[in-house]
Amino acid sequence: MSELRINNITDTAGSSGPIIAGVSTVTSTSHMVMPSGPTEMRGGRGRGVFAGANNPSVQNAMDFVTIATTGNATDFGDLSYGAYNLGGCASATRGIWFAGYDLSATTNSIFYVTISSQGGVNDFGDTLAASQNHSAACSNSTRAVRAQGSFVPGSSNVLEFITIDTTGDSTNFGDLPRTGVFSMKGSFASSTRGIFGGGKGPDTNQIDFITIATTGNAQDFGDLLSATAEGSGCSNTTRGLFMSGSGPLDNNIIEFITIATLGNSQDFGDLSQSTEAAGCCASSTRGLAAGGTTPTKINTIEFVTISTLGNAQDFGDRTVTGYGVGGLSDVHGGIGD
Repeated sequence: MSELRINNITDTAGSSGPIIAGVSTVTSTSHMVMPSGPTEMRGGRGRGVFAGANNPSVQNAMDFVTIATTGNATDFGDLSYGAYNLGGCASATRGIWFAGYDLSATTNSIFYVTISSQGGVNDFGDTLAASQNHSAACSNSTRAVRAQGSFVPGSSNVLEFITIDTTGDSTNFGDLPRTGVFSMKGSFASSTRGIFGGGKGPDTNQIDFITIATTGNAQDFGDLLSATAEGSGCSNTTRGLFMSGSGPLDNNIIEFITIATLGNSQDFGDLSQSTEAAGCCASSTRGLAAGGTTPTKINTIEFVTISTLGNAQDFGDRTVTGYGVGGLSDVHGGIGD
């Protein structure tokens, strides 16, 4: 059988696409599904979005990059208020920001954005309880799960979830298998499993996992290289990365795990400098880390090729400088291939 390849189909004049009128039928051993719905709702464009920062005033800026390229970030829009330590996760079309910290009070706000369309945030609903900052958040294509984080005073080990394509308040998911924890080393997901690693309250090297589709308590996955916190994470469908953080080791170390198996993290490579509180996002091939503090506040974005161990390379710069950056993308590992 011959292989037929077609790049373009036009009308007879070559000036427009084909016009199909009347009753048309197709006989095939396979099938074709035509795209439907508004263009901005079709998703999966390879866009990463970063939000918030502290330096020393709290920023409300969101900016975005095309993960497959390199270059400086472009303005996306604004948060409803200046915030940092936001928990970011997404489906292929909608990005979710869980409550961050604005230096003045606890907050329980959940916001969403349409990733392919620039603009401000929209109200999604409320978290189960107000907190000062997120501990971590991750998602597959339908469900987002958040660890609550710190309060005044104290912290929480509660997990809560939302259904991304709806709006409304979050629902209890279960608990992390440790006393209150906040400012985690990082979090990320495959399409089935969510990962939460490290954190404060006290500092820990523990990595836990959940099955995103089913509610229940998290289980032990393994250990980080050391007890670390204040980082971020990202993943493709198979490998997850912990990038930046605070702890006894050099904070330029990038660690990785294979999400489908249990075990301790391993050394992946290094960021260009020791960095705390960067924001991360990923595609199926690349992981990005943006902003942070060295302790000098930075706006740099770096990238790695997830399948290949090695050091990070320069990508470009954010539009704002600071730490406590939130990150998400429309092509991360939780969405699948």
